[in-house]
This record gives sequence, structure tokens and C-alpha cells, in this order.
Amino acid sequence: MPTPPVADPRNPGPVPDRNWAGNVRYRAARRHRPSSLDELRRLVAGAERVRAVGSGHSFNRLGDTTGDLVSPAGLPPTVELDRDRGTVTAAASLRYGDLATRLHAEGYALANLASLPHISVAGAVATATHGSGRRNGNLAAAVAGLELVTADGDLCVVDRSDPRFAGMVVNLGALGVVTRVTLDVVPTFDIRQYVRLGLPRAALDAALDAAYSASVFTNWRSERLDQVWLKQRADQPPPAADWLDTHPADVPAHPVPGMPPGNCTVQLGAAGPWHERLPHFRLGFTPSSGDELQSEWHVPRAAAGAALAALDPAAERIAAVLQICELRTIAADGLWLSPNHERDSVALHFTWIGDPAAVTPVVTEVEERLAPLAPRPHWGKLFVRNPAGTYPRYDDFRALLREFDPAGKFRTDELDRYFPRA
Repeated sequence: MPTPPVADPRNPGPVPDRNWAGNVRYRAARRHRPSSLDELRRLVAGAERVRAVGSGHSFNRLGDTTGDLVSPAGLPPTVELDRDRGTVTAAASLRYGDLATRLHAEGYALANLASLPHISVAGAVATATHGSGRRNGNLAAAVAGLELVTADGDLCVVDRSDPRFAGMVVNLGALGVVTRVTLDVVPTFDIRQYVRLGLPRAALDAALDAAYSASVFTNWRSERLDQVWLKQRADQPPPAADWLDTHPADVPAHPVPGMPPGNCTVQLGAAGPWHERLPHFRLGFTPSSGDELQSEWHVPRAAAGAALAALDPAAERIAAVLQICELRTIAADGLWLSPNHERDSVALHFTWIGDPAAVTPVVTEVEERLAPLAPRPHWGKLFVRNPAGTYPRYDDFRALLREFDPAGKFRTDELDRYFPRA
């Protein structure tokens, strides 16, 4: 089970000492949970090294620091809805599930949500975390504005009118401590969720395009793909009885074998609010055991079949360390460090067993086999290869790093690997 967060004796309240899965123990010398914006600004201005921590759902050390670790969760949990502009401005530390509940009560929604509603808004945006859907961008694509505390303690407020904005949204926590995020909203809507079993691999493309949001799961052990999770707008017809040569699940399912279906959002076609169907997992429940590692790579949407074919020779090695693999689509966007930058994508997400020694060689092989497809890894998960060459605006983001953080206050060892200072 995930380890509970540890309280900082100088700042009451939870400040984690490790990530959610427990595979990364933060090396911070000090932990802080400021209760006001002014306190946060003073802390950042006086720190030599500092990083913000949210819900801790990243699996690598991009967010690690040997200096000061700051949780913005002590700041006021504000939510300000602007009906005229069609936006909501929320405290960056809020979980998406909590924000969604408040939005729905006001008659509004976000166009997309990730599999887990447990993740913080700032952390999900900073790493380009996503849900699924042929026409749905990742969560960062909905960002209309940012407020952040920069290296000298100043408060910077930017929106889409700033020419640097597309480089500042997916920022890996490297430009400052984000305090508030403004997101586009839409009128609330209902979703029906269906699970179909035994999808022929030849039907993968059709399945991924078949609903408002769709996820396909495989264990890499069988000829057919195990499960398809279809999340349809409630006003759309249900899938036919013989849809794509699959059969319907007649009881609720969990994507990870052996985990309780009760942890998952409602299935079997029962209509419900967007925020209770678009995620795979329920906010009040643990999504999985926590004893896991995760990797994910995004390749061009048209390369879905080619990606599976490239990995087929490694299927036995993948399956030996795999809990489940999920395939999803994400629409293109213009954000500089988004894995979906200027290309519609299909994401191959791997939930591995919690054994780094066994998993790392397989991660390396997966990257090598996908390399001809220019894969871009999820920034919050485990990967080995430097993805710099796959990002057209890579050098522009390095320039932003120099502009916002010339002394390297928000730098980490892992960040330096992918964005060298020289």
C-alpha cells in the first residue's frame, strides 16, 4: 500500500517524504507547507534549491531536490468560476476530483480527466498528464492561465496572450512554484461507461475512435486485447451486441488483474456525471496496490499498429514484469513540452511490477524498439532515453529555463540530464 505522507514538524500538515508508489524517497533537507502566498514567496526567494510537491504520482526523480521541498496544499483552496469567460481559476494543489465535484455542482465540466482523479492540478498540468479521446487534448491543453512564484519570489501571472505561454504550461516544475491555474470549462454532461472483452488486434484503431473516451487494455499474453473501456456521451447509442467481435462484460471490471472492481467508476452503461465516469478510478478509493512502477510513451496516432508490431518480439519479456498495458489516444496541441505537441498521439502505458531491477532492462528494450516511431515519454513516469530530439521547441524551452531560473534554483539532477545548462 502507498506510504502515508509524513508531517513536517515546523509546518503542521502532510508533506510527503516519498512518492505515491514508494519507489522514490525525496532527498530534501527541509520540508515546508506554507499557509499564505506571502510565506511561500519569502520561502522561495530565500532558498538555494527548491521544488514543489503535489500528490506525488510521478515515478521518477524529476521533482526531487536536496534543498527545500514545498507543498502548496496549505494555501487557500480557492475555486473561482468565470461564467462569462468560460473558465475556472483554482488553487494549483487541488485534486482534479475535488475541483470536478465543485464544478459539476455549478453546472460546468472539464472536457477531459485523467484515469486518476487523485492527482493535483499543477502536477498533472506540469507533466502533460492526460485522459483519452480522439478529439480530447491532454489536461494541460485546457490551461488558459497560470500564476507562479518565480525564483526571486516574484509573482508571475501569464495567459495565452503571452508568446512564452505555450512553453510555460508543461513546465516540469522548472520555472517556479505554480499557485493557481485557470482552465477552460464546458457545460456539464453525462457519460455511460461500457467494458467490452476480447478485442481483435486488427480492430484496435476502430476501438480507440469509437467513443468520447476509450482505453484498450492488454496483458501481452493473448492474441486478443483483454478489455476495452468505452466512455460514451449519454445521448449516444450503446455499442451493438457484437461490437467489433467483442462481448460485453456482465459484471464490473478492474483493469489490473486481481484488484477489486469496486475501486473503479461505474460501468455496465449506467449514466452518470462526467467526473464519475471519465476517470477509471473513484476518488475515495485506492486505484491500485501502489506496489508498481509505470512507464508511458506517446507515438503518432497513425503508428498504433506499428507500435504493437515493434514490441511483439519482446512480448514475453514485457509480460513477465507487467501488471497491465493501456492504449489511449490524445489530440494534438501546441504546448512545447507536451508529448502531443503538434501530433495526434496514441499512448502506450505500462503498469509494471514494483521491481526496478527487473523492470529497467525491459523499459530500455521497449524504448529501443519504439525508437523509429519517435516516442515521447510521459514526463512523470519511468524512461531512460533523452527525448530531446523529438521536441521541435526543445531549445526554446531551454531558453525559458535560463530566463526564469538563471541560477538553477528549481533544477534537479534528472532535469539536468534532459536539459543541460551549457
